[in-house]
Order: sequence, then structure tokens, then C-alpha cells
Amino acid sequence: MDLRGASADSLRELTAELDGALRAGEHAERVARELYNVASLLRSEPALRRFATDASLPAEAKQGLIQQVFAGKLDDVTFAVVTSAAGRRWTSARDLADAVERLSELTAVTSVGKDANKLVDELFGLGQMLVANPELRDALANPARSIEDKSALLDSLLDGKVLPATLALAKQALGGTYQTLTGALTAYRKVAAEAGGEAVATVRVVQALSDTDRERLAAALSRQYGKQVHLNEIVEPGVLGGMRVEIGDDVIDGTVSSRLDDARRKLVG
Repeated sequence: MDLRGASADSLRELTAELDGALRAGEHAERVARELYNVASLLRSEPALRRFATDASLPAEAKQGLIQQVFAGKLDDVTFAVVTSAAGRRWTSARDLADAVERLSELTAVTSVGKDANKLVDELFGLGQMLVANPELRDALANPARSIEDKSALLDSLLDGKVLPATLALAKQALGGTYQTLTGALTAYRKVAAEAGGEAVATVRVVQALSDTDRERLAAALSRQYGKQVHLNEIVEPGVLGGMRVEIGDDVIDGTVSSRLDDARRKLVG
């Protein structure tokens, strides 16, 4: 979900509006759910989406239609933000739905209050569960199964075991906005970390790091990137010693297998 130009500006301004109006907890959970539903409706109703983003129309006309569609159906905060969104400029029509969905993700993060790091860890754990269980991943990605059926499967696996926001975001991932379920969960982790002023680093090692080593690595990465870095660790026997760190688009590969590959390439060359 990469918004640019006027769309990026509009999303930034709408995010500021939400920050001033939201309360953590159940209120934010409701707003997050409603924003996602609005985004889904905008995607399924192209005529409404085009009208709400038509730059040739006055903002008041676009906002008036949105208010008619959603009057009495949304929390006051959701209603105000969606109305505001209809009065703003968008680079393309589909950007409105994407922005409203991103706002739902940010609101889900707000709902957990001080548990943002727990949310990041739970999303990571769910992603690893999907990687380790291809049958589960295939069941959740199967287009022949309804969203309701897939949501019920997630409920059976996660309800009462994770934060409500983790389960809500997992269900949102079923909507197909992102290419894959694991891709959606990775994007949500990034959103959650960035909302708290952090970055997320995935660390692949041959054996689990000690608490001391984790603290040293997090401190070193934080100094390098100028912000707090939250570590998610994956133990992989194929690493063959050392570690591989992935943070954003950067990859720091200090594994033995990587060095062996480099040596082989040099010998062949």
C-alpha cells in the first residue's frame, strides 16, 4: 500500500485527525472495524468511489453523499473521518479505499494501548505458524472457501489466545488487499512498529540468541537506524552460524552459508 503525492498528504492529515479523537480499547476496536468495512464498501462500489474522489466536484457535494450513505451507521469518530476523507484530494480513485484501510490498521494498533510490542510479536508468531503449516496457509488462502468460513477457522485457532487487535487484523488479511496472508501480516507488523516510532528487524540465527545478545543487537541496530528497533527472531538450521538481519529493504547477511556462497562465486569467477 504505497500512497504518493496528494494521497499521501491526505492520509497524513487524516491520521492526525484520528490521533486526536481516538481512545484506546474497545472504542478504537470499533472504529478500526468500521473503517475496514467502509474501505471494503468503497472497493465494491466503484460508482461511489469515483464520485467521492472526483476532483471536478465540490468537496461539499462529495461529503454530502458520503454522509447520506453512512448516516446513523457509524461511530461519530468514524463518520467524521470518512466525511473528511471524501473532501480531500486523491491521486487516484482507489487510493481512497487504500487510505481508509490503512487508517483501520493504525486504529487497531491504537486499540492495544501499551501492548504494541505484543501485537508485533503476535503478528510475527502467526506469520511463522502459517509458514510452518502449509495446510493451514492453503485453507486460509483457498478462494473456494468463504471469508466467513476462514474467519471462523481463525476464531477457533486464536480467540482468547491473542490480543483482539491481532485477531481482527488476521481477519482483515483475508480480504486480499495484500498479495498473500504472510505479506499482509508483515505489513501490519511494520505499521504497528512505525506507529510507536520503531522499526522491525527479522533476525535469522542457527540457535536462539541470549537475552544479552538480543539487547546488544537491538542497541546496535537502533544506533544505526536512529530509532528503536524491535527484534523478531527465527531459528533456522540452514543459517550455518552467524546471523541474517532483515530490516525494511536492508539485509545484513553475516551467516556462514552466505560467506561460503561468496567464496564459491569467486572461485567460479
